[in-house]
Amino acid sequence: VRCHMPDGLLHRAFTALLFDGSGRLVLGRRADTKMLWPGYWDGTFASHPRESETYVLSGQRRMPEELGAGTTLEYLHKFEYHVPYLDVGSENEICATLIGVIDDIDGLAGAKDEIDQIRAVSAEALLSEIESDPGTYCPWMLIALDLLDRSDGAALERHAGILSGWTGDETHGILRRAINTHLPDDRWRLVHEEA
Repeated sequence: VRCHMPDGLLHRAFTALLFDGSGRLVLGRRADTKMLWPGYWDGTFASHPRESETYVLSGQRRMPEELGAGTTLEYLHKFEYHVPYLDVGSENEICATLIGVIDDIDGLAGAKDEIDQIRAVSAEALLSEIESDPGTYCPWMLIALDLLDRSDGAALERHAGILSGWTGDETHGILRRAINTHLPDDRWRLVHEEA
């Protein structure tokens, strides 16, 4: 909690993006009881690594706790950002983006006090929603999506079919405008480091 107080202390986090075989992204809506960004749409799930954990191991540990299911996760990229939420607190994180493919979306169940709704959405539909109402999406999810095509090359190649609809100039334009509703360009950046 101290890391999320008004100015925030820089700390590690991850956001996980799970896709189905057709390339739809599984979104989770943050529970209304969350301290920061309650009721906002997020990537599939997000959390923080323990001191001794890699980002991927942390994601593998948290996935069944938050969704009641599991799949293999891979590291894509890492970014740093700092964004306040009203006068409640802020996120000041070095955040890794993880990717996974899941077959049974209907079997996912959000953990109480974490995720209160789950849905899968195509890139076209989500980008249209983001363009219409960017303020209902978590800033870190928007950043993670914007950086997809700047991810680890081998992971991009393995998931090329799934990610093909999630990149391109028009996609970047929509996502950048949405990110700017939450924070300016100088408050986030890609971090060029290993996982």
